[in-house]
Amino acid sequence: MRGTSVSPALRQRRLHKGTTLISQAPRLLFLGSYPPRECGIATFTKDVVDSFDAAYATHSKVIAIDEPGGEDRSYPSQVVARLVQQDRESYDEIADFINADACDALNIQHEYGLFGGDDGEWVVALINAVRKPVITSLHTVLPDPSPQHLRTARALCASSTRVVVLSETGRDLLINRYGVDAAKIRVVPHGVPDVPFRETDAEKRRLGLDGRMTISTFGLINRGKGLEFAIEAMAAVVASHPEAMYLVLGQTHPVIRRREGESYRRELEAEIAASGLADNVRLVDKYLDFDELLCYLGATDIYLTPYLNPTQIVSGTLAYAIGCGKAVVSTPYLYAQELLAHGRGFLVPFRDASAIATTLVALLDDPALRESTERRAYRYGRQMTWPTVARAYGDLFTELLPATRRTALATSA
Repeated sequence: MRGTSVSPALRQRRLHKGTTLISQAPRLLFLGSYPPRECGIATFTKDVVDSFDAAYATHSKVIAIDEPGGEDRSYPSQVVARLVQQDRESYDEIADFINADACDALNIQHEYGLFGGDDGEWVVALINAVRKPVITSLHTVLPDPSPQHLRTARALCASSTRVVVLSETGRDLLINRYGVDAAKIRVVPHGVPDVPFRETDAEKRRLGLDGRMTISTFGLINRGKGLEFAIEAMAAVVASHPEAMYLVLGQTHPVIRRREGESYRRELEAEIAASGLADNVRLVDKYLDFDELLCYLGATDIYLTPYLNPTQIVSGTLAYAIGCGKAVVSTPYLYAQELLAHGRGFLVPFRDASAIATTLVALLDDPALRESTERRAYRYGRQMTWPTVARAYGDLFTELLPATRRTALATSA
């Protein structure tokens, strides 16, 4: 969850430290939501584009998706076209644009709610009209889809040249539940910044958190985050650790804000006040820029995701916490089960404030347990750094090029 206040050069250094530049690479068009739109896919699309361009010394182009009622955005220069989500003709126009462009392939960062039609089915027609390889990165794969959703998902995968999922869980579901050919699927993990493993003291001083054991959750706020259970848990935590501070970092999701205003945040504030937790729980109502996010994560002793959706197969916030080497406590949604296996974190039941409190206190009481968990998480996160993800995308894109184009790239590299 980042904004755009950090300079592009600085942000790329932080995301892509140690990247080797390559002189030639496939020419890519990326389709997805894109900053300054505030949503997880927008942030992810930018990170994929930035990491790919940093790894291959390219300047990729982006087609941004504009949602109904969205603001009139001023996009950066990478954005060369816009897909209007609820305008059916826009899909045909974008397909024509892609076919006329000099790109070698199209990557779609896909979430069903980003596209028009039943379960976002209009994008299938767009893919069928494109005369170039299409790699679709699926951010949602439901374990128990409705019949309509299943039809749309199968058509989407059948139309795409390759399908990328961000977890092994997603791959297994596509094969066993959706009947997708395993040879068509690639697992490319959610990227994370390549940052050193470090102590929390310096960042705590920057944030005025000296002497506080810091627990955090970040991301766009909505009722599915389960934050009320985390706040309830803090009442028990502070009984034995009065120095504990829980930071809820992020604005209300723009879609939720348009629908119901700040009602959920007001409910959380009321719970904090009623529980006497004003000195131990802080709602940071801000869309964090990249450096701010890393600073808060750097100050975090325990990262908490009390999410309520058991079928969630990707979480960028959880990925970032693992990549930064944090001890994590989470409810057992699918992605958390995969990432936190083998002692890389701790799972607690859904909607169980008592279990959250017990696990947090156990970690606060035992620095050695906390550090060993952090190091296991950090080691696992090295396979997820953005340079590694960029190379995986680059290998996949190159694999799909015509033989003559691959030969030309190999000769010029």
